[in-house]
Amino acid sequence: QVQLVEAGGGLVHSGDSLRLSCLASGRTATGMTMDKLRMAWFRQAPGMEREVVAGIGILETTYYIDSVKGRFTITRENAKNTLYLQMDSLKSDDTAVYYCAATRAPMGWASNGFDYWGQGTQVTVSS
Repeated sequence: QVQLVEAGGGLVHSGDSLRLSCLASGRTATGMTMDKLRMAWFRQAPGMEREVVAGIGILETTYYIDSVKGRFTITRENAKNTLYLQMDSLKSDDTAVYYCAATRAPMGWASNGFDYWGQGTQVTVSS
């Protein structure tokens, strides 16, 4: 079973930066490890649906939602089994619980396509 543990959340002011990390361990039922999984960061604000923020494929192609393009950067370091999300120029609208997720599926960024989830880390941006 793949396990994901996020770290790095906190309380910051508008314009500040944070870097989230997600440590992966274990493997899927068919033996896949993190380097063979597509990874993504999702977030969920109070009263809102969970949304994808950024994703990265096994060949490190990336995807971002429009509201974070140019401000957030997703990277992966397979040798350390770690996924990162560098968040710059944070805004109050970025306040949410951020989740790391992994999928065996070859495409798609919808949350229902992801098989493994972390417990989440709170990011609060004060204006």
